[in-house]
Amino acid sequence: MKTVRISFWRRLLDLISPRLCAVCGQRLTVSENCLCARCNLHLPRTGFQHDAYDNVMARLLWGQIPVERVAAMFYYEAGSETAKIIYDLKYHDQPEMGEELGRMVAREFTLAGFFEGIDAVVPVPLARRRQRQRGYNQSMMVAQGISDVTGLPIFGHVACRTVFVKSQTSMGRWDRIDNVSGVFEVRNAEALQGKHILLIDDVMTTGATIISCARELQKVADVRVSVLTLGFARS
Repeated sequence: MKTVRISFWRRLLDLISPRLCAVCGQRLTVSENCLCARCNLHLPRTGFQHDAYDNVMARLLWGQIPVERVAAMFYYEAGSETAKIIYDLKYHDQPEMGEELGRMVAREFTLAGFFEGIDAVVPVPLARRRQRQRGYNQSMMVAQGISDVTGLPIFGHVACRTVFVKSQTSMGRWDRIDNVSGVFEVRNAEALQGKHILLIDDVMTTGATIISCARELQKVADVRVSVLTLGFARS
């Protein structure tokens, strides 16, 4: 009976306020979430979850931070359909999109055993000023969706940004690294000790933000870090 009731309300809401695909803008069916079946099928998936210890994204972090598994769901390219997904998530007040994409990546990556042995997920924090502007942290939304599927706890208050930094959109790799150097701080080291944590962000380009945040987390004793993002920008 409960399933029928949910289906009825979903159909009614879709009739009153149709949900649209985040990529093509077409109306979603009752069984679709965030992306229509066609756009989901053509999403440029990386497949990194099947080789999470050695892939092009992981190699970008080698020599910068000790890292375990590294993966992204899809390839990101400026001006592309995947760029639109990330842009809408960050700037168009669509936190629910982050949660649904988090659930999507969790379901797919669980099949590859990506989450085995991980103790908790840690979203990359936003500066307070930035979070007030957006109303939410997009990485936290993705983490919430992952937690919904995997049952992993979210450690949302173990790290924070201590300063507000300017946008990195037009910066090169080394400028990005300088821009976020020293901006993160661990607030609850005891909760992290001995844990294997999964650091969550929306997209990784040069890796500067991930590297800076991971370096602070790894100052805690016996912490291991894996990385998961929605998008990965190929250089």
